[in-house]
Formats: sequence, C-alpha cells, structure tokens
Amino acid sequence: MLLDPLRNLAPAQGVKVLPRHLAGPGPVDLRTTWPFSFDDDWTLHRSEEGTAYAISPCLRLWTRFIPEPERWGKGTWTIGASRVPFEPAAWQVAFEATTPIELLHDVHVSMFDLYREDRRSNQDRLFGDAAEPHEGYGPVFAHGWNHVARPEGIQDFRSPDGLAGIRHRYDTRYGDGPGWRIWGGSPAQPNWEARFSLAAPTTLVAAFTASLISTEPVHRMVKDIPRHTRHHLHVATAAAQQQSVAQPPPSPRPGRTR
Repeated sequence: MLLDPLRNLAPAQGVKVLPRHLAGPGPVDLRTTWPFSFDDDWTLHRSEEGTAYAISPCLRLWTRFIPEPERWGKGTWTIGASRVPFEPAAWQVAFEATTPIELLHDVHVSMFDLYREDRRSNQDRLFGDAAEPHEGYGPVFAHGWNHVARPEGIQDFRSPDGLAGIRHRYDTRYGDGPGWRIWGGSPAQPNWEARFSLAAPTTLVAAFTASLISTEPVHRMVKDIPRHTRHHLHVATAAAQQQSVAQPPPSPRPGRTR
C-alpha cells in the first residue's frame, strides 16, 4: 500500500508538490487568476456574496467567478465571448473552482494575449483561432500519456498515473457536448473538471494543457491537498510551518458603462 507522503506534516505546513493535477485548487485569488489591467480599461464587478465579473472594454469578452461552497466543485470559473456585445456567447469555457489556480491563471493569460493581439491586428482570433487541435494535446505525449481514438468521434488521453484525462471531440456528427473535457483526480469522481465548448479557441486549450503537465512544482498547504490521491504526489520541498493567508482581491472600481 502506498503511503501518504504528507502524513508527518502539520496541516498548515507549506509544501511544493507535483503533479499539478493532484495539488488541489490553491487559494481563490482574483489577482492570481486574472491578469487584466483593471486600473486602465477592464471593468471589475463584485457582489457581497463573492461573485465577481471581469469585462473587456469592447464588452464582447467576459470572465466570472461564482462561489458555491456547499456544492461539489465549490463554484465555477467561466469565460465567455460574444461576437456582438450583450448577445449570447459564441463560446464558453467553464472550470470547477477546485481546478488548480495555476492552470486558471495560465489560460486567462492566454485569453488576455488573444484579446490584445486582436485589438492590435484585427485578426479576431477569439472567434477564428488558427491553432490546430494537436496543439492542445500534442505536448502530453512527451509526458507518457496514453491515447485511445474511439469510433464515435472522440479521442481520450490519460496520464501515466491514471488520475488526469483529456477528452477531445473531433467529429460532431456522432453527438454533442464540449469540444474538450479535461479533469484531474479519480476518474469516477474527479477533483476538478474543465470544459471547452466546440468553438473555444484551441490556443486556450493549449495553454491549459501546457500548464497541466508543467514540471514546475506548485505551493500548497498540506490541509488543502486532496487526501484520496496524496499517495501519488511528489513533494519537492517542505517549507517551515507557517499559516498562509490568501490576500484579498483588489478593490473594484465602480462599474462603468461604455
């Protein structure tokens, strides 16, 4: 029987661990997740209940966090883009709040980069991304992930430990559902899950999977790491015992209408 590598550490002790898909979510911190320039042009709206929205100046791109502490997944991070402001989203990406914060940060950085590139070049990559699907799943092969192609128009990729997976729907003739589903934890009951709609830019998927397989350890407190998969963790370093407290999100400016 494999032992918990954290069994002799205090709950508040900080550690750096791998793989990222088993590290737990980390602190919910808008400043960590969202790289936007709120002091310049993006708008932030927050409610007393903790719901937060970030909206681009063009009003076509938004991202939000809705906390649901009593629900499995603890809430949802969602990115959406509309071709015309206030119309239904052309695509969405949704993450359970239990998704590792580093993965959320990297996909939002990629989204922000696409947004700024579109403003400079008028390429509109947010709605016509040229990235090919293999850019989303290709890097996992170098990390020993298994691959199975299925006749119903989907292909599955599974991490060597069996505790992370990617499902890519490449042929929509055989059914509907997200274009990409990515998860970490036990297959029967994952710790977290991410879903990219069919029209979501593949560049965002590639940013997420690159962060997922990164070999850079992430910092967590012992008490925040899921217990049922700890025996698969690798502990890079154990810091001195300390109580880590997430910094509060930035104070929002009053919402404004453009």
